[in-house]
Amino acid sequence: MPAEGRPKDSEARAGEARGAQTADAESALRDAEAAVCDAVSAPDAEGKPRRTTRRFPRITRDTARPEGGGRAAPGDAPAPARQWPILAVLSAVGLGLLLTAFDVFRFGTILIGAALLAGAVMRWMLPSVGMLAVRSRFTDMLTYGVLGGAIVLLAMMAQPNPWLEIPFLDDTLHFTVR
Repeated sequence: MPAEGRPKDSEARAGEARGAQTADAESALRDAEAAVCDAVSAPDAEGKPRRTTRRFPRITRDTARPEGGGRAAPGDAPAPARQWPILAVLSAVGLGLLLTAFDVFRFGTILIGAALLAGAVMRWMLPSVGMLAVRSRFTDMLTYGVLGGAIVLLAMMAQPNPWLEIPFLDDTLHFTVR
């Protein structure tokens, strides 16, 4: 009987030793994470950056939200109200696509471009725009503004009977295609 008890005792001791090693490794890992000295990361729940040096972290654990990417309405508001800027832009784009589908091409595409321009203005004026914030404020404004302006200009120059004629484009077309 004692012979049978010895292997169980040794197995139990080995299991305890493995458990102690695992606990030591986990506590060492927690201590190492607490003393991380990599590049400044996204702020934690209290708003303080967790890392202090300018080195890039070896392991990326999170991504910083774009500036202005917070809720556009208080947290107790319903979800659609918190994201009203992106919903306004998407609704106007959807209406523009619907107009374009019903053969009101020029007004539909101008509405799409105007919606993007309105997104650029909202990104510039409002401190928090929710999911309308994708990149930095400058990059978002530039992207929305250039795309919206290009769509409006192209809609105004569309044939037949363009509302806007740019003379040098006709000359450029003459040298390249005609």
